[in-house]
Amino acid sequence: MTRFMDVHHGMQGITADQLREGALAVEKEEGVHVEHAWADPESGTLYCLTEGPSAEAVQRAHERGGGSKPDEIHAVPLAM
Repeated sequence: MTRFMDVHHGMQGITADQLREGALAVEKEEGVHVEHAWADPESGTLYCLTEGPSAEAVQRAHERGGGSKPDEIHAVPLAM
């Protein structure tokens, strides 16, 4: 499995409950696991660190889970 950082814009006003629900919805589809998510309700920026088989699977999981489609998805092959 590969780690990915996906970025969402336009999420102004997102709440902690919405962030948690979105993460759980993503996990149900495509074999994608959300390791962590961060959001700034004022700027509307959301970051998700996910693990999954491919960037395409991350994209489909967000779409099928009813969440916001990521504006960017980046593979994160190295970490400290």
